[in-house]
Formats: sequence, structure tokens, C-alpha cells
Amino acid sequence: MSLKYKRILLKLSGESLMGGQKFGIASEMLSYYAEQIKELVSHDAQIAIVIGGGNIYRGLSAESSGIERVTGDYMGMLATCINGMALQSALETAGVYTRLIAAIEMRQIAEPYIRRRAIRHLEKGRVVIFCAGTGSPYFTTDSAAALRANEINAEVILKGTRVDGIYDSDPEKNPEAVKFDQISFSKVISMGLSVMDMTAFTLCQENNLPIIVFDINRPGHLTRIAQGESIGTLVE
Repeated sequence: MSLKYKRILLKLSGESLMGGQKFGIASEMLSYYAEQIKELVSHDAQIAIVIGGGNIYRGLSAESSGIERVTGDYMGMLATCINGMALQSALETAGVYTRLIAAIEMRQIAEPYIRRRAIRHLEKGRVVIFCAGTGSPYFTTDSAAALRANEINAEVILKGTRVDGIYDSDPEKNPEAVKFDQISFSKVISMGLSVMDMTAFTLCQENNLPIIVFDINRPGHLTRIAQGESIGTLVE
């Protein structure tokens, strides 16, 4: 079956790796994501991944612990590198070729970010994992996802979450919440819906890069979305 989206940027939160734990990395979640990504790779999709670090450290909560914001943000970036290494290991165990690319130089564990090299890896069928965010404080991993997606000419950002799309209110708190199958960038902004942080969202809006928000924990959804099925919520 042919793919609607050939080059994809997948955004995963760090919390998605916790499973039922309160923090850290659950091995069963790593294996699950590796299998989902492997299935999509088998259809010749080019996949880049940006992963958060909230399961290990959140820069935004650092100030309450007496750590200044910039230092806290860098600590959060390092947390994403730990997650990136774990995901790389799981993917390679599953037989998927990968490259870990860091926005902060750490030659022993990851390649430095060079745009043309990253694109070449994708063209050769390797899964590219971007870690360390944008390499600068004050930017979230959502911003890193939007930036890298535009830089590598991705056709879509797939944002994997715990819910099956975007609602007019929090579906975990409001059982009457209404789900959108499709919504415009401007409507998301006017309704104040939290799809991504505003820096990331604006970058996607300005470059006409669609975002699909979907439930990553349902097996097969990743591949079915890439094939063009209407799953989750499309923002365009």
C-alpha cells in the first residue's frame, strides 16, 4: 500500500516512555515504540524522531528547586539524549538502522547536527533520532520538532499523545469534550487549544506544515496515518 506521507517527523513525549511508572524508562514501552516504528520503516517511510525528556527531568520545573532556568533547560536537553540513546538501542535490537543526532556536541554518543547529513541518512532508510532539543535554552522539544521537521522538508509532524486527537476541552477531565477531526491553525489559536507551544505552532503555520495529533498507544495507528487514513486530528 502506498504512503500519503513519505517523510515524517514523529514527536514523542518523554512521559510516553514511562509506561505505568512515575518516572524513568519502561522497557516494554521502548519495545512497543520500536515495533511500531519498524512496521512503518518496512513500508519505506523516512522517519525522524524528536523525543522529550519529561520522564527524567523538566527544565521548566527547575526554578522551584533553586536551579536557574538556563541551567535547567540544558539539564532537560541532556535528559532527551538519555531517551534518544534508549530508543536507538531498542530500534537497533529490533533490526532498524538508526542515527542519533544531538544539537549539543557529544561525539562519543551522537553525531553533531548537520542538516544535509541528516537528510542523507533519511534517504538511505535510517531512522534519525534528534536529541538535545534545539541546543538552546528557552525552547521546548515541540519547538525542536517543528524546527527539524521544516529543515529536513518533512511532509507532516505526527504528534503521539495519550488521547486520540484534539478536543475543545480536556477529554480526561470532561466526558462531554468534543473531538475535532480537522481544524485550522487559526482556529486552534483563537480557541486557545494546547497542541504545541506557540513557538512551535507558529513555525508550522508559517511554513504550511500539517500536524496530526493521535493516540500513539494504539498499535498500527502510525502506519495507517502514513498511508492516509483519517486518524486523530489534522491541523492544517
